[in-house]
Amino acid sequence: MSSENHSIHPDFILLGLSTHPGQRKLLFSLFLVMYVVAVMGNLLIAVLIHWDPWLREAPMYFFLSHLSLVDAAFTSVTVPKMLANLVADNKAISYAGCLAQMYFFFAFGVTDSFLLAGMAYDRYVAIQDALRYKAVMKRGLCMGLVAGSWIVSHLHSLLHIVLMSRLSFCASREIPHFFCDHQPVLALSCSSTHLIEMLIFTEGALVVLSPFVFVLASYLLILTTVLQRATAEGWHKALSTCRAHLAVVTLFYGTIIGVYFQPTARYSAAKGRVATVMYTIVTPMLNPFIYSLRNNDVQGALRRIFHRSSV
Repeated sequence: MSSENHSIHPDFILLGLSTHPGQRKLLFSLFLVMYVVAVMGNLLIAVLIHWDPWLREAPMYFFLSHLSLVDAAFTSVTVPKMLANLVADNKAISYAGCLAQMYFFFAFGVTDSFLLAGMAYDRYVAIQDALRYKAVMKRGLCMGLVAGSWIVSHLHSLLHIVLMSRLSFCASREIPHFFCDHQPVLALSCSSTHLIEMLIFTEGALVVLSPFVFVLASYLLILTTVLQRATAEGWHKALSTCRAHLAVVTLFYGTIIGVYFQPTARYSAAKGRVATVMYTIVTPMLNPFIYSLRNNDVQGALRRIFHRSSV
């Protein structure tokens, strides 16, 4: 096979969301606004928690500050390149750039997943054993959970990228996506992808789904506790404590499970793009609103910050 139709390390072409000029201008404007809101909103939450002494010491907001930073980074892995491709004629991405994008996409996505599990445990302790909450959720435990999230996610990402880097690719270099997602990239490979696909359904499922199962178990235990109390006050406390987190978990895991845990042969590029937009752009954009609009603690911190600046 000649070097023209077979390459070990080719550059790739990201086909993006649309090839229609009119649609591309509209999509650029829409996603630019969403991206700016996502990054600024998440950074605002992180800075607010860092500046406010009460929020900074609360375990729930310690997790939230890290989640906000990860969300800002997560959406920044894919969206700037997508925006550039919507206004540029050259949609190429280098082989090294493709692997780097894939690495950080995996790393930040899995970190997000484990942080959501840590927040679920925090909510469980807050409701199940409120009197011992501060004794259980010590800063050392919180830091350990966050550090573990970062370590596991980067080891997971490194393993997948090492295997992806061993593939060779055929004539087509066109990726029917707006970033280097592993499913469409695997579809271009001339090499056997059996090992990587098996890894996705074993190690990948363990790393991604175990936090999800932990979240579900935590909320089942919370529900059991609330039902045992069977008071309106107990229901109100549980809902006010958990509703924001439940909304984020539903958005995040619902789309990820639908996209990634299926064989490459059954992968639909169109459905994959839509679902990926949900958890790479929409979810990070909504998180600051979900956690702040009806959150008295965050609203109180904002008022304190504005009061200090006006004095």
